[in-house]
Amino acid sequence: MTEHKHSHEHVHNHDVCIEQALETAEAVCTEQGQRLTKVRRRALELIWQSHRPLGAYQLLAKLAEEGFNSAPPTVYRALDFLISAGLIHKVESMNAYLGCAHADKAHKGYFLICDECQNVMEFDYQDIHKTLIAKAAEQGFELRSDTIELTGLCADCRATGSQPS
Repeated sequence: MTEHKHSHEHVHNHDVCIEQALETAEAVCTEQGQRLTKVRRRALELIWQSHRPLGAYQLLAKLAEEGFNSAPPTVYRALDFLISAGLIHKVESMNAYLGCAHADKAHKGYFLICDECQNVMEFDYQDIHKTLIAKAAEQGFELRSDTIELTGLCADCRATGSQPS
């Protein structure tokens, strides 16, 4: 599968995303003294196949179809590794995993989630992050989790006049 086509005619070549993600993963793993095993590599490829988060059980099923050891502990260990290496994020509201667009630098997750097509866009928000920490500190509050998930309609869905279901 080299291209992904939404119902509203958006065409995107995911092979480029996957290739870049794997190159970054290899570099990050080498830097961290870790191995990108076959299961970890394939899990990362499957997660990057679209910009829609992939659930653990969806990942389990896909790995099983391909003959990998898809026992839940194996898959969850791979996901935990990919998260700790900064290669993927967990989108909590969807209980699913998304490839990290900025895996080569430390950052916090900030996601725009389309209610219609379920695509998720990650972007860097370090300027806002500093403000959030300061505002929380003013209230005597120490942030422990600072992933932000915002929902709405992406540009493609807005252009086609889609409304959330």
